[in-house]
Amino acid sequence: MQITNTILMIRPVGFRRNEQTAVNNYFMEEIDLKGRDINAKAQQEFDAFVSVLRDKGVKVIVVEDTKEPDTPDSIFPNNWISFHANGTVGLYPMFAENRRRERRGDILDILEAEGFRIENVMDYTSAEEHGVFLEGTGSILMDRVHQKVYCALSDRAHEELIIEFCEDFDCLPVIFTANQTVDGERLPIYHTNVMMCLGEYFSVICLDSIDDKKERKNVVDHLRMDKKEIIAITEEQMHHFAGNMLQVLGKDKIPYLAMSSQAYHSLTPAQIKSIEKHCEIVHSALDTIETCGGGSARCMMAEVFLPKD
Repeated sequence: MQITNTILMIRPVGFRRNEQTAVNNYFMEEIDLKGRDINAKAQQEFDAFVSVLRDKGVKVIVVEDTKEPDTPDSIFPNNWISFHANGTVGLYPMFAENRRRERRGDILDILEAEGFRIENVMDYTSAEEHGVFLEGTGSILMDRVHQKVYCALSDRAHEELIIEFCEDFDCLPVIFTANQTVDGERLPIYHTNVMMCLGEYFSVICLDSIDDKKERKNVVDHLRMDKKEIIAITEEQMHHFAGNMLQVLGKDKIPYLAMSSQAYHSLTPAQIKSIEKHCEIVHSALDTIETCGGGSARCMMAEVFLPKD
């Protein structure tokens, strides 16, 4: 299956602007709030988003973050862990040293207590010792039906590790570079999942960010080959997190596309109509999380595809 009805989310206790990720996350901005107030606002946004998902019948497993160690980006668990239908868990090497502290063994215990079966752990974290990174489903977008991985190269997604991952999971790599304009310069986008969303039968994607025409054509060809409707967004819309969406299953296996309210309001009526041919849209305000964290709805959700006992 391409989409799941079970999501793992981490409720923050020390959320703030992470100085270590700001070096190459150009979506982050300063905010006129103090540390404690930032976390309180983030918790409010987090809780409201969880409620929106649960109201549609999505199973959300919420785990409270811990005050120690200091993990300002723990709200984005999809970067360090992934869960697969064959019972495999993936653990990933993180660019920022303080993000490596987010990895928690008790998360596996919590999922097993929920009845999920873990057969194997693929641990790529030793690559950190060599300065090689691949930040989970932030970097890699998996087409689980057609066994493909879409990945934009960046400081947080190195080609050798993408290829190793694809060999381990028997996937075809679709590798490209996606850029954004920063102070007049074209620089790599830090994560694939802010410029591209992969649904069952569609993809929301900022094709304008793929400057190389051959690479852009290759991505489009793969999407068309797999009969995905391409819903193109602009770079401006991408900066409103219109690429950072996730399709999930609700009650009675009804699909929904989850996004932030900022992302939703940046879409045109035609784009909304195209999405709604495939599924209903659900959205929630995530302004503080987006401004300080440089990530949005999709980044907050780690999909659980593990088999159940």
